[in-house]
This record gives sequence, structure tokens and C-alpha cells, in this order.
Amino acid sequence: MFDLAPDPSLSKPMLYASLARSAAALVEGERDPIANMANLAALIWHSVPGLNWAGFYRAIGDELVLGPFIGKPACIRIPFGIGVCGTAAASGAIQLVADVEAFPGHIACDAESRSELVVPVISSGRVCAVIDLDSPELGRFDEDDSAGIALIAAVAAQFL
Repeated sequence: MFDLAPDPSLSKPMLYASLARSAAALVEGERDPIANMANLAALIWHSVPGLNWAGFYRAIGDELVLGPFIGKPACIRIPFGIGVCGTAAASGAIQLVADVEAFPGHIACDAESRSELVVPVISSGRVCAVIDLDSPELGRFDEDDSAGIALIAAVAAQFL
């Protein structure tokens, strides 16, 4: 059984370090990537406050295909280079967007989302997925969130 209640007294870097350890323990020994992405999406959802969507998009060919997530129904396919997720996939770089309405070509799957963090999952030198987090709060994500979710992406890279 997993205790998903984050300790509110932890600093963000400490919270994410703890979350990364939990993520590694959660996927240890399981080879199915879909099951692991589902559990990691749930772990993030229950541990990171202020989200309205948390999940994965998988890189298949030259597009991202919806993977396990928690939140409202989402866009199923996103071409590389389009929107925040597609930009992260095409560039291999973290996309930290304080105001999605100011991002050129933003794809609005949920009109309530105001900020977004997308972290590429890189395995064998290529983007194999992205972790996508949305929030209804402007400016919800910062560099600590980027670095923390990058730790989770490193865990995910081991099984994708």
C-alpha cells in the first residue's frame, strides 16, 4: 500500500526528492509502460497541489498520443512542434508556461487551464514521452517544479 499524502512541511525540492523516491519504488519490478505511466500520473496528481490535469503523452512517429492521465478528457494526438506538449517533444526541452494564453499555438484541451509545465521523458537520446501538468492558476509552476518533475521523468525514462 502506498501513502500518497505529501508532507506539507517539506520545501518543494525536498517534496520532489521524496516524490522521485516514491515514483521509483512504485514502478520497481513492473515492465509494463502503460501501468507505470498510470501509477506515476496518479502519484503526481495526489502529491502536487493546484493541478487540474496530470499525465503522459507518448511519442509515436512524429506525434504525441495521449497516455495515462488524470483530469478532463484531453486531446488525443498532438503533432511535434505544435502547442506546449508538441514544442517540448520537438525540442527536448522543458516548457514552463506561466500563462498558456500567451503561448503561441497553445492547444486548449481544457479552457480552465491557465498555466502548464511539460517535461520531456528522454530515453536512449530521444523523446519517448512527455509529462504534462496543467493548472487553473496563472504562474502555478516554477523552476523547483520543473526540476522536480524532471526527476520523475528520469524515473519514467527507465521503463519507456
